[in-house]
Amino acid sequence: MIARTLAILAVLGAMAATPPRAETQTADIAQRIELHAIPTQTLGDGEFLTGKDGKPATVTGELRIAQGGGRLPVVILMHGSGGMSPGIDIWSRLFNSMGVSTFAIDGFTGRGLTSVSADQTQLGRLNFILDIYGALAMLAKHPRVDPQRIALMGFSRGGQAALFASEQRFHKLWNKSGAEFAAYIPLYPDCSTTYLSDTDVVAKPIRIFHGIADDYNPVASCKRFVERLKAAGRDVVLTEYPDAHHGYDTPLGSGPVVAKGSQTVRACSIVEKADGVLVNAASGEPFGYRDACVQLDPHVGRNAAAATATQTAVAGFVRTLFALK
Repeated sequence: MIARTLAILAVLGAMAATPPRAETQTADIAQRIELHAIPTQTLGDGEFLTGKDGKPATVTGELRIAQGGGRLPVVILMHGSGGMSPGIDIWSRLFNSMGVSTFAIDGFTGRGLTSVSADQTQLGRLNFILDIYGALAMLAKHPRVDPQRIALMGFSRGGQAALFASEQRFHKLWNKSGAEFAAYIPLYPDCSTTYLSDTDVVAKPIRIFHGIADDYNPVASCKRFVERLKAAGRDVVLTEYPDAHHGYDTPLGSGPVVAKGSQTVRACSIVEKADGVLVNAASGEPFGYRDACVQLDPHVGRNAAAATATQTAVAGFVRTLFALK
């Protein structure tokens, strides 16, 4: 009995003397994480379109600095109507593993919001572009960021912002940083609104990814916009995936499921007229979320094949764009 007790004590002593084994370091772990406040505004779409100031606001963002030294490339990530989603983390880790830092903007919390999916009137659709330009101004001056290698990626409402942040007109109105994006990467954006001179985009590549089965932001309107951009000689590519619904790149759950109560403008055609007024093309009246074309209960959900294909395509594009090894 004594011998057995001594043996046990010897084993416990050896375990105590052995230092805990460190976890294997992986490339997708950020070298450093910083939180930054971004001065911005909250304003209506009409104010945005006419360059009128709104109410001062502050949003925040998470800068995940990838492993490596010196100034690194960055991809800004802009969430959708549901707020910061788990997909943001997946994309951050993917880019970090490539040696690319990420800056994920939270456009809601600082404004007292968590989601606008069921009430899109809570925030003008174009507000995120202001937040994005503010983030660009901060990042262009950051000592760990290469200001010539900053790209923009957005999802759903954030994808719409990522797409239309490329407009020359909006840069002239609101981008005071002196910097510009190397590329624009919108995922399943809403393209139902036609803005004045909207084919006059900056001379940078635009790469759109969308699901053919999307009944939240149908791809058809984006196809029409892409055709107009191509006719104007712009560098734009739309990649479509079969059986992929809205938010198909989410890492959680499966799909599709009904996004109960969520508003969609899938049946709307919205056109900008003079003085920044957005008009419902069917009625000729100013557009509002009580219009008959606004519908509810679109589908959302993961499509693993489309998610993997998009990750592969985006990673390849970014590697070439930033001349990564």
